[in-house]
Amino acid sequence: MLSNEANQEITRVGRGTPAGELLRRYWQPIAAEAELTDDSPKLRIRALGEDMVLFRDGEGRLGLVEEQCCHRSASLYYGFVEQDGLRCPYHGWKFDCAGNCIDQPFEPSDSPLKKEAHQHSYPVQALGGMIWAYMGPLPAPLLPRWEQLLRADGVRKVFILPVIECNWLQIMENSCDPAHTYYLHAHTLTLKDKGKSGAYYYRPIEKLHFELVDEPNWVGVRKQRVYGGDKAEEEDGHPVIFPNLLLSPQREHIVMHMRLAVDDTHTKIFRYQFTPNDSGDLVTQPNLVPCENVPPLKDETGAYHMNSFASHDAMAWETQGSITDRSRELLGNTDVGIALYRRLLREQIRCVQEGKEPKGVIRDPALNDCIRIHVSTGQRRMAREMAKA
Repeated sequence: MLSNEANQEITRVGRGTPAGELLRRYWQPIAAEAELTDDSPKLRIRALGEDMVLFRDGEGRLGLVEEQCCHRSASLYYGFVEQDGLRCPYHGWKFDCAGNCIDQPFEPSDSPLKKEAHQHSYPVQALGGMIWAYMGPLPAPLLPRWEQLLRADGVRKVFILPVIECNWLQIMENSCDPAHTYYLHAHTLTLKDKGKSGAYYYRPIEKLHFELVDEPNWVGVRKQRVYGGDKAEEEDGHPVIFPNLLLSPQREHIVMHMRLAVDDTHTKIFRYQFTPNDSGDLVTQPNLVPCENVPPLKDETGAYHMNSFASHDAMAWETQGSITDRSRELLGNTDVGIALYRRLLREQIRCVQEGKEPKGVIRDPALNDCIRIHVSTGQRRMAREMAKA
């Protein structure tokens, strides 16, 4: 149970809010690289309550600038991408990828206005088919090089979910809760005659273990289930990576769920899927990791269709309310992971407020060559067994 004041502290993400200032210390996933094409080289981005335009100029450089032009506040999303920048559609002022004004048509050539005109911008990088933005104080830390973004012994794909209409923390707390998979996913699918999809989770859970992990290059909460019954198994576990990632085995895939807090009441999720091959041989990778939009999570009546894990999760997240009232909750033994995550979240908020660097921020290149995190392999094994049956 949390007071309303404490709940506000850990949920609000705007600039100047406690959680918002913390999240700005980490690189945020804002788009799949394949979303930027030659035909459509710009995207409207909303992240942490701020509206921006992501674009790739004619030289292939990425830029992320405030959407409203500093001249007269027209939207740069409707602007023209040129060889060296983005030109405003209203009066033609042009800005480079760093937000510098490099052209002002119809203004005197010696006008000091060009130096004064600067579009607010953020550092942005592409890695592994994803585009990441850093919205905090400079200098920016290193962009984490997660193993799944770098591996070449398999196939990668990015799935983009419909925007989830609730606060980011509800989604992260769900990821700290390994007990929900039995009823929300496996039981629901079994009643819909789709039990094969959730068979791994449709086993009695005898024990749950939770561990706060504090490594030099990442921190988070590892969850482990111990299953009983005819197919008893003790998982190796898998982690929530602080502040807003989940690394999870899903059938034959290893999936990194990347959550972007759009604003206080909306969250965008990228499901980054890597499927390793059996041989371990390197595979020629495409120039861009392909991406796909996940179909709607509700039916034509507006009800959750409940035919997929994504629809199940959206129901559980969104029906709590846009920002859930944590003063009315009753946490049990299965919620220890949530308590660990909240404690970590509040501790790191305090670090930022005290002028310190939060955990999981990387500045030493020696810690960032390739960040490997082991996850359970039981799902992959079961998927193979079911394919042979």
